[in-house]
Amino acid sequence: MSEKKIKVGILGATGSVGQKFIELLADHPWFEISELAASDRSAGKKYHDAVNWVMQTPLQKEMAEKIVLNCEPNLKSKIVFSALDASVAGAIEENFANAGYVVISNARNHRFDDDVPLIVPEVNPDHLKLVKYQNFGGGAIVTNPNCSTIGLALALKPLHDNFGIESLNVVTMQAISGGGYPGVPSMDILDNVIPFIGGEEDKMEREPNKILGSFNGKDKIDYAELKISAQCNRVSVIDGHTECVQVNLKKKTAKEEIIKAWNNFVAEPQKFNLPFAPEKPAIYLEGEKYPQPRMHRNLGKGMSVAIGRLREDTLFDFKFVILSHNTVRGAAGGTILIAELMKANGYLDKYL
Repeated sequence: MSEKKIKVGILGATGSVGQKFIELLADHPWFEISELAASDRSAGKKYHDAVNWVMQTPLQKEMAEKIVLNCEPNLKSKIVFSALDASVAGAIEENFANAGYVVISNARNHRFDDDVPLIVPEVNPDHLKLVKYQNFGGGAIVTNPNCSTIGLALALKPLHDNFGIESLNVVTMQAISGGGYPGVPSMDILDNVIPFIGGEEDKMEREPNKILGSFNGKDKIDYAELKISAQCNRVSVIDGHTECVQVNLKKKTAKEEIIKAWNNFVAEPQKFNLPFAPEKPAIYLEGEKYPQPRMHRNLGKGMSVAIGRLREDTLFDFKFVILSHNTVRGAAGGTILIAELMKANGYLDKYL
């Protein structure tokens, strides 16, 4: 990289995911936030007047003084991160792509478009080739998956590659930050578990098959054929999604071989030494009570998935527990890593 940083914009900058982008991109070695955009009610205001800042780090003065712009494709930054709500993201992201912008999105709207890659950088970096077949007037859209899917995909990738996967069952205990701010009312979540998160189970049952699928060399992904059953619960944890997984493998193997596959797992982000790439994307923890959100959600600066309690299962071959940071790896951090991967592979060069 040259010393000159790449200027980027944030769409949906006032929401919780937009704020996380701003927090994580502070002092990034490659990217510099140039423009902040949000809804009509925020546009025209200074950012500190438009936002209810809920991050744990102070809002930088430079960001606080920026004037919020409309989410219209007249920004100077040709690379934009989308933290838009799904209710408006679809059309806005298309407008930007059609105007020649690269949109790297945290929203769900385009995840299952045939020509839009759904990327977990360590799992399916080759799917970025799909952008060459997009017809957005010179721009592009790339998406990251659902926050709970990302942690699951990182844990499944070494198993899929080494042993093959036939079917799996996953039960999640998902943090309240996954619902955005202000999120679930305190009287609903305190002393309680809510066994429903709208649309979540469908995402978890569908997304891994696209992510673990194969680029057909032409213009789409040939999906994997994993049978997946998901049950999703909201629990009283601020950050960190815990998932209990049961899996049937195609190839018989030993517990030690599975742990070895996780601990040895590295991919393109590690080989490129990308700024947001953890040294170890999957970390197996030996303690019988691990992983736990308070203790392990920040492993790899929030970009690693923690895995534990691997054991044989009476109905499936094996069962284990995973934990991932839903607002870092599962949202803004994972999306930033996609942008780094795109830069390393030359996908951003013509926009700079």
